[in-house]
Amino acid sequence: MTNRAKVKVGMIGAGRIGKIHADNLLRLPQVEVVAVSDLFAGDELEAWAAERGIGLVVQDSAVLIANPDIDAVFICSSTDTHVPLIEQAAKAGKHIFCEKPVSMAIEQTEKALEAVRAAGVKLQIGFNRRFDHNFKRVREHVQGGTIGEPHIVKITSRDPNPPHPDYIKVSGGIFMDMMIHDFDMARYVSGSEVEEVYAAGGVLINPVFAEHGDVDTAIVTLKFANGALGVIDNSRQAVYGYDQRVEVFGSKGSVAVTNDHPNTAEISTAEGITRDKPLHFFLERYNAAYMEETQLFIDSLLKGTALPVEGNDGLQAERIALAAKLSRELGRPVRLDEMKELMACRS
Repeated sequence: MTNRAKVKVGMIGAGRIGKIHADNLLRLPQVEVVAVSDLFAGDELEAWAAERGIGLVVQDSAVLIANPDIDAVFICSSTDTHVPLIEQAAKAGKHIFCEKPVSMAIEQTEKALEAVRAAGVKLQIGFNRRFDHNFKRVREHVQGGTIGEPHIVKITSRDPNPPHPDYIKVSGGIFMDMMIHDFDMARYVSGSEVEEVYAAGGVLINPVFAEHGDVDTAIVTLKFANGALGVIDNSRQAVYGYDQRVEVFGSKGSVAVTNDHPNTAEISTAEGITRDKPLHFFLERYNAAYMEETQLFIDSLLKGTALPVEGNDGLQAERIALAAKLSRELGRPVRLDEMKELMACRS
């Protein structure tokens, strides 16, 4: 907790997601955004910050972290910077919100989490889909016993367009970059840990993915500790729009949610029945979810409430993503408890 009436926040990284978080924070009366840092900070960022009343813009994040007026930092910079920034912020006594993934390597993520534990600060991971109104209802019905014991978890996640080639080469691959959200969602809605992963993937959209050792289309099957089975499918390109669906089938029934649409109007004519495409992409679909995850982080700092997504949630999703990557490479199922041995053999 902070002893102040307001939480003073510093933003590290002012790309698209950083600016989204900053704007959401600025809507909260109990928050003051004190500073923003970005390696490429210049006139454009300074003008953006001035419009919002953010008084300090710097290139060096160390200046921001050392600022005694700052209670918490939002880390929205590139993934390769997350671990050192978490360590620096924790050592400085700052609470931390960090976008996913914490890192591309399990041992590095564990190192960051240890720094947080040692400093006694809070760390929330940016798994925004947990806060989607639809997915929360799925979890509530599963946890409440409405559908009985979960048997099958099905998750579909398909982007409207593939990312830029420059992003593909540094993304960490489809499992760590894209499906990691679905791995977290699988744990979230099932209420169980994943024990085994079997992944298959292909390059069906653009050969640029293969050039970087990645795939653009993938299916992963999961075995959960509670006995349930899961299946996740991902595609980097769905021509009809952003496709986000979840279903949990259980011993007493099922609960499922489909895509959000701009409206619910359905037009019926002699030519057929039509409706609008799903909301275009993650900013439109999860706009409210981004706001709620920010609000709950701030509430935790001011009121001492539990964080809704902690560092361990980030670690477990990364472990599943790594198991999926190994499974595709090895062509067989991979148990999470054998990964250390597998990684040791490959090093």
